[in-house]
Amino acid sequence: MSVAAEAVQAALATVIDPEIRRPITEIDMVKSVAIDGGTVTVGIFLTISSCPMQDTIVNGVKDAVSKVRDVTAVEVELDVMSQEQREKLKEKLQGPAKEIRFNRPGSTTKIYAIASGKGGVGKSSITVNLAAAMAAQGLNVGVVDADIYGHSIPDMLGATELPTVVENMMMPPRGHGVAVMSILAHKKDRLDPVPVRGPMLHRYLESFLTDAFWGELDVLLLDLPPGTGDVAMSTASLLPQSELIIVTTPQPAAADVAIRSGTFALAPTVNQRIVGIIENMSAFACPHCGEPIDMFGAGGGHMVAETLSKMSGTNIPLLGKVPFDPKLREGGDNGQPLVLSDPDSPAAKMIYALAEQLGKKSRGLVGLNLAVEPVRH
Repeated sequence: MSVAAEAVQAALATVIDPEIRRPITEIDMVKSVAIDGGTVTVGIFLTISSCPMQDTIVNGVKDAVSKVRDVTAVEVELDVMSQEQREKLKEKLQGPAKEIRFNRPGSTTKIYAIASGKGGVGKSSITVNLAAAMAAQGLNVGVVDADIYGHSIPDMLGATELPTVVENMMMPPRGHGVAVMSILAHKKDRLDPVPVRGPMLHRYLESFLTDAFWGELDVLLLDLPPGTGDVAMSTASLLPQSELIIVTTPQPAAADVAIRSGTFALAPTVNQRIVGIIENMSAFACPHCGEPIDMFGAGGGHMVAETLSKMSGTNIPLLGKVPFDPKLREGGDNGQPLVLSDPDSPAAKMIYALAEQLGKKSRGLVGLNLAVEPVRH
């Protein structure tokens, strides 16, 4: 019995490139297939010679083809795409024009900008854990570390590798199943400061959205810097369909500042929808007596939600209250989000509930290009 070539091709179609997340047959990575008795030799084009995922691809090919009937051995020969092939691949994935794919007609990606009025309220910790929880729930998730000056998302998700670059198209590194883009893609040293002004902040954010290949995301999260400065304005401009989630602590002083972020979003020149409020570092149970301890005060989340609801004339809910847990900070320091390291903790359970709620929410029509033109008579 000889090995069927059609069966080998079908097997190769099940091998997914770990960075592009498409079948290798679909993105022209299969160079050749040779069958000699029970031995199958597969030629594979890598996008670049130093492809960090080549072992994963080779093992995937061997595993898939070895399951084909009558195959006794699988050999993989590696080659590298030419510049012309890489250019064709980039055009196939991103199209001929440089654009923000999330703004294309029919895009169903839900985009949440995570904001806070001030620093230190755990906004990045909430972003990272929401992303990891959504990925664990089976969603394809990406995070843009839009806090250019204070970037921390790569470390918190354990995704500190540089992107693979194919003809200026960047493949975001992944941590815990989440694709991540940050200023680290443009820096030689992770400890280098970022001494840039407003226009460059806009260009960096635009680069994260246009030069990275995100694939078909279910959810994109943006970790915004505190306040209502350049990046917040650029986000509303570049992603008009993005929706805002405001993080605050229970402390009234923090809530006051968080309201300003909401006021900015509600301004007619911005018109960004606010999904709701998340109160972080909320009351937690005393380990000795079980009574709730309000370490950072109480009522801040309700205060922000009620005030912004009155200002907007719509219901802006308090989505949830994440109890204080030192392990939430520890998980950020070691790249192991709490929702994965201790999923049964009260804080992790709340974040999982928030992730499920936000992940299943239908994408709004605000800013959506429906590609509909008026009929002229």
